[in-house]
Amino acid sequence: MSRVLRALALLVLVAACGSRNYEAPRELDDACAIVQQHPSYLRAFRATQREWGVPVAVQMAIIYQESKFIGNARTPHQFVLGVIPVGRQSSAYGYAQALDGTWEEYQRAEGGFRARRDDIRDATDFMGWYMAQTFRELGIPLDDTRNQYLAYHEGRSGYARGSYRSKSWLVRIAGQLEARALMYHAQLGACRRL
Repeated sequence: MSRVLRALALLVLVAACGSRNYEAPRELDDACAIVQQHPSYLRAFRATQREWGVPVAVQMAIIYQESKFIGNARTPHQFVLGVIPVGRQSSAYGYAQALDGTWEEYQRAEGGFRARRDDIRDATDFMGWYMAQTFRELGIPLDDTRNQYLAYHEGRSGYARGSYRSKSWLVRIAGQLEARALMYHAQLGACRRL
């Protein structure tokens, strides 16, 4: 009996060590508080900036919009007749809300098949990869939060067609993200010991 209990205790310990903290930062409007509460975020943002050239504040603003910094974020369920669940709105998952197909493309091209959407380093690297491609294909500067977000949300071909123009709510959100990126940039410049 003690062998079974030891095996069970070991299993519980291993499971606890493998769990991730997906809790959102407490102060989503304070870049300093976000990176102080989650230092791994800043390391990931800086690595992506070095690799792909996407400014830290731009990454933060887009992750704010996509997942509110919740690593296992998913889109809401859809319901038939208001009560029968029929699946999620899309396959978007993780910090960057990457769709299955786009994530698989990233894995083949850059991230490897061990990359995970709920890992902040992989999610920010994905965003950098995607935005760098957007710059190459559409010429949208990496520090242009508004248009990078529109292309991120609509896809590059959707952005090129101007699909966002008929979505006033999306254009409004992109403008808000531009302001948020400017706010995060100013805050990060004033943070102590970063």
